[in-house]
Amino acid sequence: MQQEKFLTKARFTKLVENVVKEHKSSYMDAIIHVCEDVDLDLEDVKKYIAPIIKDKLEAEAMRLNFLPRQNTLPFE
Repeated sequence: MQQEKFLTKARFTKLVENVVKEHKSSYMDAIIHVCEDVDLDLEDVKKYIAPIIKDKLEAEAMRLNFLPRQNTLPFE
């Protein structure tokens, strides 16, 4: 089976979601893990992060007090 050589936003998102589910890790850790696996520099990851991952990452950062909290309803 030939693996896709080009990294796209959709493929990156799928890889991140798989790591989060399989390893029960945070989105931050999953992004770092995927970058290491596909040999992508962390500074270049911005163009591969889909809005859905960005929103989940932002919510995670607020929960961990890395970002100031906004008025939100707890839907978890």
